[in-house]
Amino acid sequence: MHALRQIPPRRSARVATLSAAIVARTLFAVLALSVLTLQVLAQDARSAGAPMRLRGDVTARGDVLTLGDLVEGAAAEMALRPLFRAPALGATGTIQVRRIAEAIAGLGLGSVETGGRLQVSVQRAARKVTQPEIEAALKRALDSGYGVDSRNLAIRLDGEAPVLLAPLDLNGQAVALDLSYDARSRRIAALITLGERQASLRVSGQVIEIREVAILGRSLNRGETILASDLTVERRPREATPADAQGSHADLAGQVAQRSLSAGAILRSGDLAPPDLVARGEAVTIVFDSPGLNLSLRGQANESGRLGSSITVTNPISKKILSATVIGAGRVSVGPAPLLRQASAAFDPPTVQR
Repeated sequence: MHALRQIPPRRSARVATLSAAIVARTLFAVLALSVLTLQVLAQDARSAGAPMRLRGDVTARGDVLTLGDLVEGAAAEMALRPLFRAPALGATGTIQVRRIAEAIAGLGLGSVETGGRLQVSVQRAARKVTQPEIEAALKRALDSGYGVDSRNLAIRLDGEAPVLLAPLDLNGQAVALDLSYDARSRRIAALITLGERQASLRVSGQVIEIREVAILGRSLNRGETILASDLTVERRPREATPADAQGSHADLAGQVAQRSLSAGAILRSGDLAPPDLVARGEAVTIVFDSPGLNLSLRGQANESGRLGSSITVTNPISKKILSATVIGAGRVSVGPAPLLRQASAAFDPPTVQR
C-alpha cells in the first residue's frame, strides 16, 4: 500500500489593513469612471434619439455642401458626407428643404427639424480681386516689362468694373501676364491671374497720365487771403486739367485772390498773387546801396506793389519820381545812378544867396 502523502499544512493568508487615503483614492476613481460612462451614454442617446436641426442659410467655402454644412447634430463620421454641389464662386443659390430631408432619409439618419423653413439660401464664398488690385498688377507689369514709371499713371479699364473671383485659399498677389502695351495709343491688355493660373481674367484699358493739382476748399472774394486749410491736392487726369493749373499748394498759403474764386476750383496761374507790401500813397523808406555808400530817405509810393515788383516813388525833397523795387513791407530799393543824383540834391547844403 502506498503511503498517503501528508498534505502540507495550509499557510495562513496575510491580511493588510486599508488606510483612509487608499479608500479615498479608490472612491474618487470609481466616481470619475461613472461620470465619464454616463456622459458617453448620454451622448449616444442624443445621437440615436435626438433629431438633427437645419442650420439655415449657409456660406459654402468649397465646391460641395456636406451634411455638416446643412444640419447640426450629425454624427462626426457622417458630417463630412457630401450632399449637394455649391453654387459658382461668388454666386448665391437655394435648396428646397424637402430635398435636404429626402437626402438625409436616404442615408438612414431619420428626420431633421426644419424650424418651418421651406428653403435654404447658400452663398459661395470667394476672394474678389477688384479694380484697384487689378490696376496695381498692371502697373507692376508696366514697370518691369516696359520700364514705364507708373507712379503718375492711372488705368481706365474697359467696360464695367471687372472683378476676378477666386477660391479663398488663393491668397497670393494678383499678377498680370501676357501684357501688351502701345506707347503711342496708350492701350494696354493683359491676363490677370492668381496662383498657377488657377483663376484668371483678361482685361484691357487705357493708360492715363495723372498730375497733382491744387483744389480750393472754399469760395474766395477778390483780395481775400488764402489759408493753408483752404487748399487740398488731388490727382487728376492731365488731359482734364488746365495747362496752367497749380501743381503744388506749398507756397500758395498767404497769397491773395486776384478775382472771385469758387469752392472746388482748380487753382490756375494768375488766380492768386502775393499780397502787396507797399500801398499807393504810403510813406516808404527809399534805400540806396552801393559799394562804399548806403543811404536811405523817406519817400511816397505812387502805386501799390508786391515783393519784387517795380513801382515809382516820389522824393519829397526834390519832387523827382524814381523807379524802385519793392524789397519789404514799406521799403523800396532804387538803382545807384538815380538815387545818387537824388541823394546829392537831398543832402547838399543850401546855397547862400548874396
